[in-house]
Amino acid sequence: MLNTLKQINSTSAFNRWAGFEVTRAESGEAEITLAFRETDMAQYAGFLHAGLIGALLDTACGFAAGTVAGNVLASHFSVNCLAPAVGEVFIARGRVVKAGKKQVFAHAELFAQTGDQLKLVATGDAILVPVEER
Repeated sequence: MLNTLKQINSTSAFNRWAGFEVTRAESGEAEITLAFRETDMAQYAGFLHAGLIGALLDTACGFAAGTVAGNVLASHFSVNCLAPAVGEVFIARGRVVKAGKKQVFAHAELFAQTGDQLKLVATGDAILVPVEER
């Protein structure tokens, strides 16, 4: 499963640019990491840009859903920013809440890591729909 998600991740130009790395995948779960680059990932105050926060949470939800439903596409997505996203590395952990035949509900949490410290900075929820392979 991990190798499959790594291969899928490598096909996304955006994920390659950002440096998303799939670090864990199990049935109904996925974890993605991102090393922060202040030069092109920070917003005006130096925190991780909310667009990247959303992308990490969306991808973690999608990859978690993909482990149980195959190819999926988000039909709804929401983000809650809880604290300034300040860290050296960001870790997004997605998990399936409920998988049905037509919809998969997933939740993700984004942590900022500085040294050994992890801080929850954002959460996201997604409704994903299985799609046929192109």
